[in-house]
Amino acid sequence: MNSRFPRHPTRRLLACALASCLVVAAPAVMAQSTSATIRGQITVDSAPATEAQITATNTATGLTRKVQAANGTYNLGGLPPGTYRIDAVANGQTTTRTVTLQVGQTATINLSAGGLPETAPAGDATTVDAVTVTSEVVAETKTSEIATYVTNKQIEALPQATRNFLAFADLAPGVQFQRGADGSTKLRSGATSPNGINVYIDGVGQKNYVLTGGISGQDSSRGNPFPQSAIGEYKVITQNYKAEYDQLNSAAIVATTRSGTNQFEGSFFWDYTSTDWRRPTVFEEREDDKVQTKEEQYGATFGGPILRDRAHFFLAYEAKEYESPSSLDMPRNFVIADLPPGVQELAGNGLYSKPFKEDLYFAKIDWLIGEDHYFELSAKQRDETELTNIGGLSVPNYGTAKDNDETRVDLRYQFTHGPWLNDAHITYEDASFNPRPITSGVAYILSDTNNYNDVIVRTGAGSDFQNKGQEGWGFQDDLTFTGWQGHTVKGGVKFKDVKVTAIERQPYYPQFTYNVFGSLVQPIHVKFGTAVPGLGAGAAESKNRQYGIYLQDDWEVNDHLIINLGLRYDYEESPTYLDYVTPADVAASLRSSTALNNANSSVNVERYISNGNNRRSFKDGWQPRVGFSYDLNADQEHVVYGGAGRAYDRNLFDWLQLEVTKASFPAADTDFALPDGSCPTSSPCVPWDPAYFNPDVLATLASPDGAGREVFVLDNHIKTPYSDQFSIGMRNALGANWNSDVTLSYVESHDGFMFALGNRRPDGTFFPPGSTWDPKPWGQGFPGFGNLILGTNGLETRATSLYLKLEKPYTAESGWGATFAYTYTDAKENRQGGEVFALDYERIQDYGWKKAAIPDNRLVATGIYDVWGMTLSGKATFATQAPRYYTNCFDAPDFNNCRFDQYEPDGTFGFKQVDLALQKNFDTGAGFVMWVRGDIFNVFNWDNFDGYNDFPGNLGVANEEFGNPTSQNAYPTRTFKLSLGFNF
Repeated sequence: MNSRFPRHPTRRLLACALASCLVVAAPAVMAQSTSATIRGQITVDSAPATEAQITATNTATGLTRKVQAANGTYNLGGLPPGTYRIDAVANGQTTTRTVTLQVGQTATINLSAGGLPETAPAGDATTVDAVTVTSEVVAETKTSEIATYVTNKQIEALPQATRNFLAFADLAPGVQFQRGADGSTKLRSGATSPNGINVYIDGVGQKNYVLTGGISGQDSSRGNPFPQSAIGEYKVITQNYKAEYDQLNSAAIVATTRSGTNQFEGSFFWDYTSTDWRRPTVFEEREDDKVQTKEEQYGATFGGPILRDRAHFFLAYEAKEYESPSSLDMPRNFVIADLPPGVQELAGNGLYSKPFKEDLYFAKIDWLIGEDHYFELSAKQRDETELTNIGGLSVPNYGTAKDNDETRVDLRYQFTHGPWLNDAHITYEDASFNPRPITSGVAYILSDTNNYNDVIVRTGAGSDFQNKGQEGWGFQDDLTFTGWQGHTVKGGVKFKDVKVTAIERQPYYPQFTYNVFGSLVQPIHVKFGTAVPGLGAGAAESKNRQYGIYLQDDWEVNDHLIINLGLRYDYEESPTYLDYVTPADVAASLRSSTALNNANSSVNVERYISNGNNRRSFKDGWQPRVGFSYDLNADQEHVVYGGAGRAYDRNLFDWLQLEVTKASFPAADTDFALPDGSCPTSSPCVPWDPAYFNPDVLATLASPDGAGREVFVLDNHIKTPYSDQFSIGMRNALGANWNSDVTLSYVESHDGFMFALGNRRPDGTFFPPGSTWDPKPWGQGFPGFGNLILGTNGLETRATSLYLKLEKPYTAESGWGATFAYTYTDAKENRQGGEVFALDYERIQDYGWKKAAIPDNRLVATGIYDVWGMTLSGKATFATQAPRYYTNCFDAPDFNNCRFDQYEPDGTFGFKQVDLALQKNFDTGAGFVMWVRGDIFNVFNWDNFDGYNDFPGNLGVANEEFGNPTSQNAYPTRTFKLSLGFNF
């Protein structure tokens, strides 16, 4: 939602006055962290006041700031959001004004000493439109950013199934809030990877340096990154962010937290829904059974004064307890009755429940010393545990217990003096991710052929053991200067010292595979992991240092044109990558391989051999960012805007660490001879002995020095992924209340990290003559070792998008508000989105360009309406089918010439959902308000599927189930949720 000045009839003159003052007022402190700004002119007898003092006092906290006007112009920045009383004294005459400011606001208020304000009738308090953000965006249409504002009213009123404040980010065109079949959530903007986003809380990035998901804690998690009750409002910057934003190449979410006031205030809420309050899924209806589910959320807030007018506190706690459904989804039309009796018993009816528990804590203290020194200390704690890897191909005893914990602390100091504003942060972070099997021993996996990759179902001890995280401290400082007429100059530096760690032992327990049509007591294959003496045990650690610097100038050329000029530079050192030495035996074998060094091979082995001194950190992280806005009539009614810029993200440690962990804890594959003595797939194989169920005996099948292991090697010249962004658009005021925004956007992303298969046939080729698909050179590694996996850059996307936005902001006076966000996207990608392993072809170029796996069309509409003493709200989301990838052997001449292909499942919509909510407040007096609320999700009970049968059949023999849904995603069937609470 774009910020707008109010356009109620009684305030039209004020809006015009504010617009006309832009050229004569000093440039504002544009959202320096969480600060707001008041600016304008003060006159005496219609002439600029030669001497005047303006004092702003926060009516809730008592915070006071003063500024001396110069030639009748004043600029008072660095104000925490809230309601302020403005007292202006000039030539012995006084005027007082009440103004409500939200985070990131810039309010232009013209005052006339000794009389009423020039810009509004007597007794009418001026309330500038709410924009709760922490970036340098003025509260009007004249910005080059492609931005949408999510207000506190929308967060509180609109229906949502989970209290994840990011769920409303899809009010911005081009942004998707996605929930997977496992209930995990992530944000994606356009065709770029979800890893490219960043979320800034009170100006501090929450980036995940190790795992996917963009921000810490959001890798395959159903949890929330922050307690929603502690979030004020936030802003979604889809494109054209200023130079202060780092470590992203996709959307930026900029949010602020709540603070305490001079009044003790608190709240409590409880949300609940259960099995009986939802419709069954399609798959539950087939089984005539219903998985027991529960979703319960509860929490409280409390805040108030420590020292009146000087120091305050705020506390928030939220908890989530879920029991979510999942279903067994076996391939190739297998059903539970086809399984052995013992496995049938473990599988049950194929419908399962997955528990989840999360606790979120937030605490904040603010302290004002004098008028120029302002401190904040805040801390967040997240404790989360859940049971995953149930359903799909896995029965419950194969599940994984996953802990996801995070602590963040931010000490902030803000200093203001005249035209200077400095905002400094010292931060600490500690995040960990620890999945581990719930069953010990060995796994019992069934295949429907002698190929162990043709898995039907998994039972027993799981394979997933990880312990990954980041811990360290950081410093960032932003300085803004407004003393240069017509310019707001902002610069800053950032330094972080963060230790990133990864323990990855895959598989943790031996994975035995059996042919369901053969012997069920003798396995055909085992996959197991062992530590290599002297190399470690699947652990990697790196003490990374990050540096950033930027300079930004917002130049107000005249009352029509504003130009934004910015330049940013980022640099990171990752010693584990830089100092890594390729083991001598690996290096010697790579150099001696006749296949890899053949003229037919596209692999340059020297590019992947490190001696500890031939790797360098990426040094080309220069990021120019320019933008403009042109107000056609200098009245903020019709504004043309646009911009271009480059933004660098970073390479995840979870990918870089594989060079170390795979070398020190390799996985070994061993085929066992069939009862007739033959090998199940290809030679060699070993005779079966039940003693191999003993891990110590099984370990004897692995080479003690790691010979024969799969090897991951990284490019010595790894680059950092980035995107180039271009846009042009126009904002229009439609009458007194409605605003529209039309934008044409183009984004290219480059240098995404990927893994390629380095194996080559003896003559250096990847495929044999006449083949374009199989056989791939699996098992044809390099002398003495197994498969060779190359880590390098190469993933790219291209997206052209049309964004349409229409809104009527909610106001208490009108009692209603509405938003519409439509996106049309024509996007392409050279590898399936989210997939970093590109092992099917020799080069990434061989994949070609295909449609990105996102909808072409997406519409999100919301509404809030006060009726009969209640608040009714709704949200509707519609998206067309997204293309799905599949392996096309149906129209291939043979299995050696299959190919990747795409199709779109039947139906116009790939996703459609309408949610409604109704809330009633009961004021019991003395400031105590009780409330009750009901939410209905998916009112029309539309089916939304996450999985489809992607097997078209082979060699002209069609699979009649091709394209049919196989799993329902985590978005609900029709569900009712009851909420109760109170505020005081």
